[in-house]
Amino acid sequence: MAKDFSTMDDCNPSHNQSIHDLSNPLRRTILRGGLATTISSLLAPLGAVSLSGCSTTPTGIGPMLGFKSVTMNDLDTVTVPDGYRVQVLYRWGDAVGIAGNMPAYKSDASNTATEQEAQAGMHHDGIHYFPLDGSQRGLLVMNHEYTDDGLLHVGGMRDWSAEKVAKAQAAMGVSVIEIVNRGNSWEVVRPSRFARRVTATTPMLITGPARGHARLRTRDDASGAVVLGTVNNCAHGFTPWGTYLTCEENFNGYFNGPDKPDADQARWGLKKGGAGYRWHEFDERFDVARHPNEYNRFGWVVEIDPMDPTSTPVKRTALGRAAHEGAHVTQTRDGRVVVYMGEDSRFEYIYKFVSRDAVRPGGAKANADLLDHGTLYVARFNAGGRGEWIELTQGKNGLTAERGFASQGDVVISTRQASDLVGATKMDRPEWIASDAKTGWVYCTLTNNATRGKPGFPGVDAANPRVENTMGNIIRWKEDGDFAATTFAWNHFVMAGNPVLDRADAKGNVKGDQLGSPDGLWVDGRGVLWIETDISTSTLGKGDYAATPNNGMYAADTTTGEIRRFLVGPRGCELTGVIMTPDMKSLFVNIQHPGEPASERSNPDEVMKVSTWPDKARPRSATIVITRADGGVIGA
Repeated sequence: MAKDFSTMDDCNPSHNQSIHDLSNPLRRTILRGGLATTISSLLAPLGAVSLSGCSTTPTGIGPMLGFKSVTMNDLDTVTVPDGYRVQVLYRWGDAVGIAGNMPAYKSDASNTATEQEAQAGMHHDGIHYFPLDGSQRGLLVMNHEYTDDGLLHVGGMRDWSAEKVAKAQAAMGVSVIEIVNRGNSWEVVRPSRFARRVTATTPMLITGPARGHARLRTRDDASGAVVLGTVNNCAHGFTPWGTYLTCEENFNGYFNGPDKPDADQARWGLKKGGAGYRWHEFDERFDVARHPNEYNRFGWVVEIDPMDPTSTPVKRTALGRAAHEGAHVTQTRDGRVVVYMGEDSRFEYIYKFVSRDAVRPGGAKANADLLDHGTLYVARFNAGGRGEWIELTQGKNGLTAERGFASQGDVVISTRQASDLVGATKMDRPEWIASDAKTGWVYCTLTNNATRGKPGFPGVDAANPRVENTMGNIIRWKEDGDFAATTFAWNHFVMAGNPVLDRADAKGNVKGDQLGSPDGLWVDGRGVLWIETDISTSTLGKGDYAATPNNGMYAADTTTGEIRRFLVGPRGCELTGVIMTPDMKSLFVNIQHPGEPASERSNPDEVMKVSTWPDKARPRSATIVITRADGGVIGA
């Protein structure tokens, strides 16, 4: 039987958590005051320690993976192991909980843009739990990545209008909700003083080396310091001082490109019509021909203070501009933060940022500029299992004015081009990154890259060894010493794929349950690696994926390499965010785009032929919470 950790929050119930409390729920809370930086810096590179007599190493849990694998299926529901319960907590269209503004969801999609601003956005993605009262009450902060306009609007994209653009912009961004455990179930607190939506029109500040840069100035913002909104928010991160990082991924698809893109626009794949969202027809700032600098103001990591709904989000340009999948934060021995970031595009890169300064006591306000100063690096994975971090600083490694980098602002705005120039390793779509503070290993999912090695595309290399990599893999590295090191050792934790296939691009070496296209990633307090898959809905159940009709979530014992299937999602969905409460008894998971095999612009009736999850009606992305019937630790 698992040990009961429910009393551990009583050790320091009012204390601010360090990064290790947040990323490893079994580490103890520490003071907001002067000892915070010292203690958290000691925790970073070490295993379990004890503070104030509170053990940080769980005992009596037993084997890492204490559940029976779920059988793969094509059911339109969420399947979990015997003895576990699933509750749908927060669906697209549910009220966030803003006092005096809690519109009900309308199943015919007739909610207005104004109502959508106070409701859950579409396509839940990265997620984090910020405790208010340990494991019984807290804030869930989550991303809403993009919109399915066929589902979002009455009539889909027919009769396109300014109102539909406004509603689409309101349906992405970030939700902050307050939740409470009532004993047998969780519920959203409504109203809540913390409730908030951040959308594609929320005012935001621009800080760091690109602030005020000529390429960020627009007709409506001559200062280059204020921008409206955040878009395509994929994965996330969180800081030692209690803030949330949301990451702008494929933002370029919302912009209508010029007839003939210049070299920079071509590097970002800007094209006429964008990805078909048509925002530019009623919001001209998304028309690059009319406002050529607006798209430079997206592709950043955005910091949000969930504890202060009046605070202004901040785009942190020192972390570089990319199709950011996420921003995983850890700490060095001397208390500085390290932010690992993947860029989910074919042949793009893995980055890390090391702050100049150590975390200061005093929470978010005391660390308001910490992510504005530091060093940005990009990874090169060499043969023989060794690698290095190449510094992306103006004047170094060929990043000179003669080559188009006259300032650090130029470097961070054109991070992709800087990485090209210094010879970084082009990866197979690096997505989520997670680290294990006990072992020092940092993991990154490489989802797939079917064009690797094809004519006209880069060939294989040591880190990306598969031609036409359709299955993906998980790479990992361990820094040489501290997380701020500039060299590391690396290997492949697992090559995903079907063990019965003989082709090198598809045969996996999974010890346990088959998986493909790994995406979401998180290491829990015991050191279990949770893996979520994002197999394209156009290939699920077909060809190499014939044995995989639905996406799922898996748990990996990193000491033995064993992988077990913990969850199978409904039809057409992707498994995205994952996080637990500190006592590890409630697991939050996001179910994204159920029913996606139908076109995003299609009639809802076509989508509903694939999925009607979770309400036997128009499908809705949602956050679920999983608990054990016996109240025990998840997965143990």
